[in-house]
Amino acid sequence: MRKIQLIAQRELKERISSRSFLLTALLGPLFVLGLVYALFSLGGSEKQHWNVLIMDKTEIMENKIAPKQDPRFTFHFINEFVEYDQFATLEQFKDYDLAVLINEKIISNKQVIVSYRELPSESIQRRLIYHVERRFEEIMVKQFTDLEVSKFREIKQSMNFSFKNTSDPKNEINHKAAWVGYVFGIGILLFVFLFGMTILRGVAHEKSNRVVEVLLASVHPRQLLTGKVIGVGVTALVQFVLWGLIIGVGLYLFRQTFFPDLLDPTLLVEQMSQDVAQQALDKFALTARNYNDFVDLVYRDIHFTNMLLFFVLFFLGAYFFYGSFFAMIGSAMGSESDGQQYIIPISIVLVLSILSGYYVIYHPQTSLAEILGYLPFTSPVVMMIELSRGFSEGDVWKIYFSLFLIFLAGFILFRLAGRIYKNGILQFGHRLKFRLIIRWLKIS
Repeated sequence: MRKIQLIAQRELKERISSRSFLLTALLGPLFVLGLVYALFSLGGSEKQHWNVLIMDKTEIMENKIAPKQDPRFTFHFINEFVEYDQFATLEQFKDYDLAVLINEKIISNKQVIVSYRELPSESIQRRLIYHVERRFEEIMVKQFTDLEVSKFREIKQSMNFSFKNTSDPKNEINHKAAWVGYVFGIGILLFVFLFGMTILRGVAHEKSNRVVEVLLASVHPRQLLTGKVIGVGVTALVQFVLWGLIIGVGLYLFRQTFFPDLLDPTLLVEQMSQDVAQQALDKFALTARNYNDFVDLVYRDIHFTNMLLFFVLFFLGAYFFYGSFFAMIGSAMGSESDGQQYIIPISIVLVLSILSGYYVIYHPQTSLAEILGYLPFTSPVVMMIELSRGFSEGDVWKIYFSLFLIFLAGFILFRLAGRIYKNGILQFGHRLKFRLIIRWLKIS
């Protein structure tokens, strides 16, 4: 165990002190932050005008909503209810961007449902909520109380607004969450490939310059391989931690500087008259930064603790599994360039793993998607997608079973890699052939 620790420390020190490690650790997360900022900034290019259909069957709103015309909205009223699929498909509704359902029990249940074709930004949502709530305050004061509007607002109960996609009102297809898991899964495979190649190059380099002959004079081949894999793996974790810290600090600074919390315009009316509040709202809409889906996704929807925990666990399993392949190739090579023919199949497998995640996003209920979640080749991507979507209470065991399978497969493969390493590390000048690998596997 002491020898394995020394070898791992040597690998860790050598990798961390290299220029490539430092450049990757610093420039990599900065590139990611630059990409994130670019995606954040796209929020300002949303629709400038929204046609809103008010479905008011009981005509409680009396076909009016705002005292002054809002340049961002045009409101249309009908005294009937339109189903989601009708609003989404019928020709007569194609010009409307949003539909607001005013149900007959709204006075008591305070529920308002807004269906959309394209999700409006945070500022547009708040602007719409402001208009609807102000109108209902007027109605409540007029019909049910003798209070002044300002007094009523001090005791009123806020309304509950639900925004629903007309194509998926039950939110059964959560592609946004699935894409989050997909990105995390691709990150796992990217790190695995980069540091798997580090294992391969390290083994091949030591073999070609005969350093391994000196090392094997004092350590067992399996100890040398284990120490190398552990050392490179710890290097990968160190780099992952650095990426996480830099990106985390960057996102925090974005939140505090470029994308601060927007002022809730519904609070303005507590201290202002209707006209003054409307003017403040107009000014607010002009100066506030529009949030887009990506901003909401990063700061509200991603459960970073859960995702990062399983990211590390699946990375370790995938690294253990794929790293064994890279160690096999490196130890079996007759020269440093001899193993390129075997890198291509591993690269193809990694690409297929990425494509499997894309398949699972759009076909989550198929039997193939279930199988892909348990295969060690594809489970890191697939299970990160399923985790981001969320498991039902009875299906949580699936992610732990998938972790068990990938670690079990990694352990078995590492044992086989140890055999090839032991029998092939001192072999030189041969052509790397599949038959030769099979023969080395048979020798214990």
